[in-house]
Amino acid sequence: MAQFKIQTPISASMQEVWAKFDKALLLKISPPFPKVNIRRFDGCLQGDEVELEIHVFGLKILWTSHITESSETADKIYFIDEGRIVPFGIHTWKHVHSIISTGKDTCIVEDFVTYQTKFTILDYLLFLMLWGMMLYRKPFYQKYLTHETKSDQ
Repeated sequence: MAQFKIQTPISASMQEVWAKFDKALLLKISPPFPKVNIRRFDGCLQGDEVELEIHVFGLKILWTSHITESSETADKIYFIDEGRIVPFGIHTWKHVHSIISTGKDTCIVEDFVTYQTKFTILDYLLFLMLWGMMLYRKPFYQKYLTHETKSDQ
């Protein structure tokens, strides 16, 4: 099983960041390739569903995830999406989205992904693409989730 973690420091409180975890943010952090359309977005709480349509070389590929767990404590908010219908030969997908408080007005957004295909070599081949798609999110997280100061407005 392959896995990776990407952490992004954010200059905003955990609660401010959590309030912006919505469909609009998902659109902003989706890479230009492959093009992604959001067909369904219920939210980020346990029981919610997310359905994406990925456009690759003229093909429309469906990616459906179910939010299997969500929790909020004084220092951490997280939810887990697990793939129901996942492309590229992936048969197990688990993505833990965490917002971890590091201070009054600072936090870390953490993406921890585990996945598995039927072939170890395919796990390695997909690693760079999947890791790159998550790494692509970092500057967008920082831009859209950072607390605005008066000079930013």
